[in-house]
Amino acid sequence: MKVTVDRGACIGCGLCAEICPEVFEMDEDNIATIISQPDASTMASAKEAAGSCPVSAITIE
Repeated sequence: MKVTVDRGACIGCGLCAEICPEVFEMDEDNIATIISQPDASTMASAKEAAGSCPVSAITIE
């Protein structure tokens, strides 16, 4: 599975990085970025982060 962030839609709330810091971090512009693609051990928290995004900026394919 591949995770992407729509940087234009991200509002910088930081929930994704709080929920799944193994996959997401906030960059210098306070926009979410992917630091690694999820594996079996982080997929559940990556999905939770995507579902928690208030602007649906995270996509998991």
